[in-house]
Amino acid sequence: MTGAPVAIALMHYPVYDRNHCTVVSAITNLDLHDIARAARTFGVVRYYIVTPAVQQQRLAEKIIGHWREGYGATYNPKRKAALELVTVRDTLADAMSDFQAEYGVSPRLVATGAAAAATTTYAALREELGSTKAPHLLLFGTGWGLADEIMAAADVILPPLQGAGEYNHLSVRSAAAIILDRLLGK
Repeated sequence: MTGAPVAIALMHYPVYDRNHCTVVSAITNLDLHDIARAARTFGVVRYYIVTPAVQQQRLAEKIIGHWREGYGATYNPKRKAALELVTVRDTLADAMSDFQAEYGVSPRLVATGAAAAATTTYAALREELGSTKAPHLLLFGTGWGLADEIMAAADVILPPLQGAGEYNHLSVRSAAAIILDRLLGK
């Protein structure tokens, strides 16, 4: 693990839809499971699901509860361990407050996005994470990406992931796994 405690937030609001309108995106079962597993694998200390939609929060809590306390907890202990990292919050400010309460200082916000204008490199942020104790919160957008106000609030923005060709539309769970490996992997 790095010197810095790292948490991630999967932002379901404010994000854009395909028409660049600000929306609340839907929570998916696969994002909950797969990103939690990647987070646990790479030593992330907390995985926030951020949505103001009460029904979506209830859905997330029901899925998480099944694997933490229900039949799923005994059926698949590894999934339980991964989903123990997950916390549902209404807003990014709530997630930041929660993370700050645990570590005593406000986390540095690190934004990601397929169309983002980078302000740092993966190598530079990896080095920073290894040489500081300051908490860092990585923000991943759902839908068609993080809203401009979230990008503007970030302390740093990572470069977009680039594939072999013109097509560039990874699932957020794939992007999260790649980015966590680049920043925290051996």
